[in-house]
Amino acid sequence: MQPQQKRGCELGYNLRMTTKSRYEELKAQINFHNYRYHVLDAPVISDLEFDKLLNELKRIEADHPDWVTPDSPTQRAGAKPADRFEKVRHPAPILSLANAFGAEDARAWYERIRKIDDRVEKAKFVVEPKIDGLSVVLHYRDGVFVQGATRGDGEVGEDITSNLRTVRAIPLRIPVEGRKSKVEVPKYLVVRGEAFIPTKEFEALNRQLEEAGEKTYQNPRNTAAGALRQLDPKLTASRPITLLVYQIIHSEGGKVPTSQWEILEYLKTLGFPVTDVSKRFNNLEDAIAYIEPWDKKRDELPYEADGMVIKIDDLTLAAELGFVGKDPRGAIAFKFPAREVTTRLNDIGVAVGRTGVLTPYAVLEPVEIGGVIVERATLHNFDYIAEKDIRVGDRVLVKRAGEVIPYVIGPVVDARSGKEKKYKPPQTCPACGQPVEHFEGEVAWYCVNAACPAQLVRNVEHFVSRGAMDIVGMGIKIVEKLIETGKVRDVADIYTLTRADILEAVTKKDRKTDKEPPGKIADNLLASIETSKSRSLARLITALGIRGVGEVSAGDLAAHYGNLDALSKAGVDDLQQIEGIGPNIAEGIVDWFSRPFNQKVLKKLKAAGVWPQAQKTEGRRQEGAFTGLTFVITGTLPTWSREEAKAFIESHGGKVTDSVSKKTGYLVLGENPGSKFEKAKALGVKIIGEEELRKLAE
Repeated sequence: MQPQQKRGCELGYNLRMTTKSRYEELKAQINFHNYRYHVLDAPVISDLEFDKLLNELKRIEADHPDWVTPDSPTQRAGAKPADRFEKVRHPAPILSLANAFGAEDARAWYERIRKIDDRVEKAKFVVEPKIDGLSVVLHYRDGVFVQGATRGDGEVGEDITSNLRTVRAIPLRIPVEGRKSKVEVPKYLVVRGEAFIPTKEFEALNRQLEEAGEKTYQNPRNTAAGALRQLDPKLTASRPITLLVYQIIHSEGGKVPTSQWEILEYLKTLGFPVTDVSKRFNNLEDAIAYIEPWDKKRDELPYEADGMVIKIDDLTLAAELGFVGKDPRGAIAFKFPAREVTTRLNDIGVAVGRTGVLTPYAVLEPVEIGGVIVERATLHNFDYIAEKDIRVGDRVLVKRAGEVIPYVIGPVVDARSGKEKKYKPPQTCPACGQPVEHFEGEVAWYCVNAACPAQLVRNVEHFVSRGAMDIVGMGIKIVEKLIETGKVRDVADIYTLTRADILEAVTKKDRKTDKEPPGKIADNLLASIETSKSRSLARLITALGIRGVGEVSAGDLAAHYGNLDALSKAGVDDLQQIEGIGPNIAEGIVDWFSRPFNQKVLKKLKAAGVWPQAQKTEGRRQEGAFTGLTFVITGTLPTWSREEAKAFIESHGGKVTDSVSKKTGYLVLGENPGSKFEKAKALGVKIIGEEELRKLAE
């Protein structure tokens, strides 16, 4: 053999050994993660990461079928059951499904089975939600529920009959008494369903646990699985578990339908809970068209779902198509992009907001969530980090729902190596180095240095915004350039800007068209700055960005004090006499006016002629249908801006405040609400929409 040929053979041999080593490593990893997920109910990686490992294993086995051994994860549906429960052998295999990650994968599946049996071309398809819960198998003899089990390894499960009896959605006798339809029940019937905790009930459960000072749960799936797979049925009964049934595993006696769509109808007739999201289609393309929009609107479902399942409606045809390994060919799981994944928390950074609030964020090992590469996620606040015991170096569970900013749900404690480091909040501002402050009763930590460079851009942006001084044309890019060149060192410097200063800051992006001359932009902006000098006192107070003072509080302060001279001399006790001004807001106001930097800004504003006096009508509310009622607005309303909704409420005698309390009469809810929504629910405040608000006024 020539030396070159020998080297080529050695290279091929080494590559083969490398692949074989990877294959053995993958088998070990997947078996471990199967055990964590199915036996311990404590996974340390996400479904997406598990699917990637399994797909890699399948690719290697496709290239090297002689390597496949009985211990390969592809040769079984799950992991071994736990030893603490009695074993239950299923009358037929409880199988998992192959995955399709998009329409093209689904079409490729269709082409594969069409080549096996041409009847597929005329087949109908049933689409069902792929609920993220725990698979359970229910046994009925002579119509009576006699046994319930987990899926286990697909062949043998765990007997959890006592726990399942506490789930009220499970009929103890079929058909359920009172059903109008008379149907023959098989002497022995075994059905499969998915047990889960509905999303709203899960959120309510966590709120109750939080209020009681107990540990909260990370997700509904693990909570339901953990409750069903423990030894005390009383604990199971205390959890809001329900289920949906979708398959007949085995039957003896009686006539059972041979169509999946008819099976769902049959199960419903017997009294089993069945999803109302399922639909039947004449062809695959219609099924795909129905599935794809659910990725964006899956939050409309009352449960967590990570995809939809496509099944051939003709169960005889589906059975005759056979299997690929342990996966039936007659159905496939159309998976949505993952919204929850695990990754490494490399560090914790701190951002400084406009009002000086310090907000921690997670610096992550890059990971794909829902088709987007995520490197950072919010950690909410420092209390959240402490409560969840999130440590630098942890493997953490990260969620991104829809367009919401990704956030860290919590650490995967079982994945810790002991090298993780506990986190301590900073004592100084990361932007300016000044000491930070924490006010009793508040979650937030603050940098109270008004000259902090991290706050200046946002301060100016807020000052010129529509709800404040409404200086049209001063966009964020112009603001950043003016600050960068030193023309603006505080908000009062806006009123000393020259035409030349603005021309220097204007870029091509600021022009509406390439033909628009920079001089016109500068002239319009100068005119808008001049116009803003006549804004109301309430607008100016809002623009100053005092911690805790929103538009409503600013209006009340303007009505009470009349001008900034009087407001700047007010004490904490005096301020608290105003409705809606509590001790923390009062202290924040006094603190703001006491700072030399802010006093300097006020002098400059006064010298520039920006020193309005309150009008007699400012802050007053009319009498009307809402007299005596307090409202809070959160989220984006369908047709009104927040200012329009506020004006509507006040025109009917109501009051609008910035924060939810026990005194709040109604929360007016729009899309993408913030924390006010959760607080309102916790306090039992009535929640209404824009249309209900209109009707209430009538």
